Amino acid sequence: MTVWLRNYALPLCLATGCVLTAGCRSETDRPQATANYSVPVKTVAVMQSEVARTSRQPATLLAYYETEIRAKVFGYATEVAADIGDVVQAGQSLAVIDVPELSTRQQTMEARIDLLVAGEQAAQAGVNLADAAVRSAQARLEQSRAELAKVEASLAAAEAEFKRTEDLVNRGSLQNRVLDEVRKRRDSEDAARQAVLSAAVAAEAEVAVADSQKAAALARMLTAEAETRVARSELKELQVDLSFANIRAPFSGVITERHLNLGDLVEGSSGTGSKPLFVIHQVDKLRVHVPVPEIDAPFVEAGDVLILSFPSFRSEPPISASVTRRAASLDPSTRTMMVEAEIDNSDGRLLPGMFGEALLELNAKSVASVLPSRAVRFDESGRAYVYLVDSSNRVRLAEVTAGRDTGAVIEILSGVEPGDTVIGPHLQRFTDGQEVRPL
Repeated sequence: MTVWLRNYALPLCLATGCVLTAGCRSETDRPQATANYSVPVKTVAVMQSEVARTSRQPATLLAYYETEIRAKVFGYATEVAADIGDVVQAGQSLAVIDVPELSTRQQTMEARIDLLVAGEQAAQAGVNLADAAVRSAQARLEQSRAELAKVEASLAAAEAEFKRTEDLVNRGSLQNRVLDEVRKRRDSEDAARQAVLSAAVAAEAEVAVADSQKAAALARMLTAEAETRVARSELKELQVDLSFANIRAPFSGVITERHLNLGDLVEGSSGTGSKPLFVIHQVDKLRVHVPVPEIDAPFVEAGDVLILSFPSFRSEPPISASVTRRAASLDPSTRTMMVEAEIDNSDGRLLPGMFGEALLELNAKSVASVLPSRAVRFDESGRAYVYLVDSSNRVRLAEVTAGRDTGAVIEILSGVEPGDTVIGPHLQRFTDGQEVRPL
């Protein structure tokens, strides 16, 4: 029994010793194997690719139109019909100002116009009367001319009879007494002709006088009409001044400021230094202002895509717009060019004055160094770096400047050169000088 146990225990001890010895050799050999181990990695080369030029700049939202509303008349506010936040339509009354002196002047001017219209009617009556006088004088003139023609005919007959009678008397066929009678009739007809001729001349003079009186009446009527037109123009001017007493919205929008209370004295100052009665913003459509630096300004064109994001709506997708207009000049103080876009805001969610970020996608393209997005790492502070692999397959950590990230590739602005080899996507961290085995 004892022999069997001793023989059984001996192989057990030998086996245990073998195990321990083998274990000790394994632990001793492991560091040496790890030191000579090369991590297999996939590498990628820094490539050059044509990429669209972009510019990421701050953006500010502005109302499409912003107007300060002031009064042009002097008076007291008798009605205030709008307040902050009210949505108003173009032409809607915002406030009413009482201007009693202008109302009194309007009544006086309307009475004056009535008087001038009456004078105009009297002048027209004078023209009608003068026209009637002209027609009457012309009728008398025509009558005188008719009588003159009749008398001249009678005179011609008397003259002919006189010559015939004179011839007969000279031949002794008639007595001189008959010739005397004929001569008297002829002289009588000649006297009548002279009288009718004088009447005709007088009638012509009456016609001329009537024409002059008619012209004078027409002049008086034209003067009265001109005075009436002047008075009506003055009344229209006064009515325009009175219309300013009703403050109206110049366009549809939202009242963002109100500096008028019921009963306030409005001094009617239109200068920019005075406080406005109201400020109105048109917000159904907004303007986006983006200052573009000098380096990118020459490449901005109308129609370029503009991607907008706002801190207030981080969980929502960016807003896409297009460049509407560009200033075409740099601000000397900032060396930037103002670029403007328009966006719809019919739901009213966006507010003038909001600050955001705009990514301008310019039509200009450039050649840039790019790497796959997963080949570029970022440390805790956000700095980008890559693992460069040299010709000896040793790693060197290189800090790089990242540009545009498309999700698939990242533009590398500096830190590596085209053709350099870097470690691709890998879960392990590497140290400077560590040897790797490119696959």
